[in-house]
This record gives sequence, structure tokens and C-alpha cells, in this order.
Amino acid sequence: MSSADPLAMRKARQLLNADLTRYGWALFGISGLISVLALTGSFYMLQVYDRALASGSVQTLAFLSILALALYMVQGGFDTIRSQVLVRIGARLDQRLAPLSHKVAIDMPRYGFSTTEALERGRTVDTLRNFLGSQAPAAIFDLPFVPIFLIFVYLLHPVLGAVTLGGAVVLALLTMLAEFKSRDLAKSAQKALVVRNTISESNTRNSESLIAMGATGRAVERFAAANRQHLDLQTRASDITGTMGAMSRVLRMLLQSGLLGLGAFFTIQGELSAGAIIAVSVASGRALAPIDQVIANWKGIVAARHAWTQLRDTLVALSAEKTPVMLPAPTQSLRVENLTVASPANGRVLLSEVSFELQAGQALAIVGPSGGGKSTLLRALAGVWPVLRGSIRYDDVDLAQWDPSRMGEIIGFLPQEVGLFNGTVRENISRFDTSRETDAVYKAAVAANVHKMIAQLPEGYDTEVGALGTALSAGQRQRIGLARALYQDPFVVLLDEPNASLDAVGERALNDTIKSIRARGGIAVIVAHRPSVLAAVDMVAAIHAGRLAAFGTKEEVLGNRDGKVVAPTTVAGSDQINIGPAERELNAAANAI
Repeated sequence: MSSADPLAMRKARQLLNADLTRYGWALFGISGLISVLALTGSFYMLQVYDRALASGSVQTLAFLSILALALYMVQGGFDTIRSQVLVRIGARLDQRLAPLSHKVAIDMPRYGFSTTEALERGRTVDTLRNFLGSQAPAAIFDLPFVPIFLIFVYLLHPVLGAVTLGGAVVLALLTMLAEFKSRDLAKSAQKALVVRNTISESNTRNSESLIAMGATGRAVERFAAANRQHLDLQTRASDITGTMGAMSRVLRMLLQSGLLGLGAFFTIQGELSAGAIIAVSVASGRALAPIDQVIANWKGIVAARHAWTQLRDTLVALSAEKTPVMLPAPTQSLRVENLTVASPANGRVLLSEVSFELQAGQALAIVGPSGGGKSTLLRALAGVWPVLRGSIRYDDVDLAQWDPSRMGEIIGFLPQEVGLFNGTVRENISRFDTSRETDAVYKAAVAANVHKMIAQLPEGYDTEVGALGTALSAGQRQRIGLARALYQDPFVVLLDEPNASLDAVGERALNDTIKSIRARGGIAVIVAHRPSVLAAVDMVAAIHAGRLAAFGTKEEVLGNRDGKVVAPTTVAGSDQINIGPAERELNAAANAI
């Protein structure tokens, strides 16, 4: 993030630290009071041994005990307040930033990140909130007040104060050593965890194929190998922090025992009272406790720091978004100019220098061999994949200038793999839009010729579709996905192989839907592998090896019968290209229409 805008970086830090800045001084003050009150034990032991025992006064002992109890209760109250404030800061942070983090997580796959990486980014707020609710922040707030206890011990005896200071320095050095030795391992372990979770998510998503092809064992072995790598890195990192933690605990016990021994020596020499020995032991333990706690919680501190960095980067990315201009919905044309699109995953160019234009009321069928770039074109038109070069214009306005929240009014998109959301049929069609009347859902279902099918479901429009729509058949998911694409009558409807899972009745209904889009003045763009869809379109484009080989009317592109696609004169390149069996089938179907 070194190349990020400094102003955006500063604003991101301010937003991220807003609550800590607002309540930081209060927490600092409370921590100071807690630290001062933590001297209660030392003073109590000092007074009990030097006054109550020396005088044999039960009244003095009772008074000191009641006073100590009251001070301990006050300390406990302040400690509770600090803990509750930190928990609420975490909750406020979650409430403000979780939606922003989730927004970026949704957008990450279009830039080449895996689903697992996107989910990990979405969980960063949870990590930070859990950290604020742990013991680590309290220990960090207590660190600045360690000198109070060191001074107290020093005032009792300078040598004991120096020994305690030396122990604190050694513990601090152990903390820095743990950070130095575990930092790279922790980062590598986190990356290995993402790889392992990506494999797990992929195996779960493709479970049917794995079971059917007998590949479950190999998939499990692949997961186990990734898991072993993660565990190896995690174990090495934990070994370092665990060793440092054990060393700090041993050093702390050694130090306290040594202080007791030295205190006894100075008492024998007449330089220290008996009560001071116990007071030194209690105060030195309290001085070293925050450092010990920081070492013990170092893993959580590192995770929180990583989450903070990711959240900062998230906010910087969001601040880079431009405020869109409120424009009227397009009604006239879709124009593609020299469009070049690369795969977000590896940067390989999949579509190059594509240009064409469609007017309201037209429908375009895109044909071509598999892997030629048809789905890539649709993803670019929908704004799912970013444009590398060139432009996509709706009514002469570049796609990037439209308000993302209004894209539903402009574009309806049915992807090749239809995934429904975990909810009801109604919620899926309406895209969880609670501000619209149910009439809009009904209208979309009728436009997709799917109302009758929905009415026959157990709960009609209130039927739960299950995670990813698994409660429905592939054909039902595809038809409901089509209704979702038609919701709110978008100007451009993009359909990627919409008839892949449809029967003959479904295909006829699809053609009626395409005709209705044209009739209302919309534009339909369909990736076609089956010929039936050609009955409803008037334009055809042939894409071959990532280039537009032909574009024109149905008669111009598929008008001949010899298995060739004739390119119009407006398309650069060779006059003819060979096409495959699927396109010959489309060709024959076009001649029969």
C-alpha cells in the first residue's frame, strides 16, 4: 500500500481509529487508576507486617483489611468498565466497518482473488472485534504504567528496583525476539491457511463430481497436503511464541524468588522491613504482569495487526471510488468500442479489440467455439470483469460512470452457472429489495414465463431455495435466475447459455421472454449453443479466439449453408472463418427459421 494516496491513507486511519481516539484518553485514565489501585496489595502487606503484627492490634488489622477490600472493589469496578468499553468499541467498529469490508469482499473475485481470500477479508472485522474483547488490549494499556511499580520497588530499596527493571527489560527483549522470529512464519501460515481453505471450499462445491468420479480420496489427499503445510508453519510459529512465553514465565518466577531472597538478605542487614519483602514481591509481580500478558497474547496481537492493515487497505480502496453522477436510465443503445478484457486471475487477454453497437429493440445471439471469449464478453458488459482497454457505453455513457447501486435498472444478468441466494423465491427474484411491491416480483416471473412453475412449488413464492438454490432442480434455478435478471425491466438483459438446463417448453418460454424484451424497447444479448434461441433474435455475432469474427443481422452472418461464417465488410479480419459443429447446427437452424 506504499503507492496509495497519502490523503486516502490518512482518512482510512482516522476512520479505523475513530472510536479508539474518542475513548482512548478515558481508557488511558482508567488504566492509570487501575495501576495505582493495584498497589493496594503491596501497601496492605507492608502495613500488616510493619504495623498490625508489630502492635498486635486487631482493630488495625480489621481497618486495613476493610480498606483493602474497598480499594480492591473499586479496582474491580474500573477494570470491568474498561473491559466493557473495549467490547463496545469492538462492536461499534464491527457495526461501522463490517458492511464496508463485506462490500470489498464481494468485489474481490472480479480482480482475481479466490472466494476464500474474499471471505478472509470479510472476516477481518471479526478478528479485530474479538481482539478488543480479549485480555491483550488491557495489558497494552497497562504497559505505560509499569514505571509506577518500578518506582515503588526502587523507593523500598534501590537494588531491588534495579533488579526489577532489569527483569522488565529482559522480558521486553523476549517480546521483540518473538516478534522478529515469528513474523514471517505467521504471514506464511496465514497464506497456507487461505490455500487450504480454498481447496476445502472447492472440494465441497464440487462434491457431486468427486463422488461420481471416485476422486474423493485424491481430493482428500490434496487437502491433507495443504493442511500439513499450514500446520507445519503454524506449529513452528507457535513453538517460537510458546517458548518465549515459557521463558518469560520462568524468568518472572525466578525474578520474584530472587527478589524475596534479596529482600530477606537486606532485612537481615537491617536495610528493609519484613513487610517490605512481601510488598516488593507483589509490586514486582504487578510490574512484570503486563509484559508477560503481552507475550502470552502475542499471537492475537499479530492477528489483530494483520486485520487492522487489511481493514486500512479496504478503506483506502473504498475511498478511491468516485461519486457517480445521477443519470437517467439508458433507453437507446449499447455500444462497445475496441473492448479488450483480461482474466482477473492471471492477466491473460481473453477478448481483444471487440467493437459493435446495438439499438433498443434488438437481440444479439453470440456464437463461437468453447473458450472463444463469449462468456468473457458478457461478464465485461455486466461490469463483473474490469475492462483492460476500450469502453462499454450505454446511451453514450461509459459503464464506469453509472452508479453501481442503480445497475439493476440498467442490466439484468443471468450467468452460466446460476447460483441462488439462501432465501425465498421472492427474495431471490427481487434481489432482496424490500422497498418494492410484490407486483414487481410477479411481473418479472410472468416476463420469464416462470410464474406457473413457482405457483406449483410447496410454498409458492415463499419457498426456501436452500443454500445456492440446492432445493431446486437446475432447470428451476435457471428459470428463477432469468426472472431475477428481468426484475425491474432492465434496459439490457445479458443471458449466458440461458437454455442449457431447459426442456422444450422452457426453451419456447425463453424465446417468448426475449421477444418481450425487444417489444418493450430493451436489448437482449444471449450466448447461444443451442439453435432454438435464434428464432427470437435479429442480430448474431461470431467470436473466435477472443476476437469478433463476424457481426450483423441473422441473415448476414448465418445466411449461407456451407459451414462458413461470412464476415460483414465492417468487421476487420479475414472474410471467412471455419466454425465448429455447434455453429453449423446454429447455421442450419437459422436457415430453417
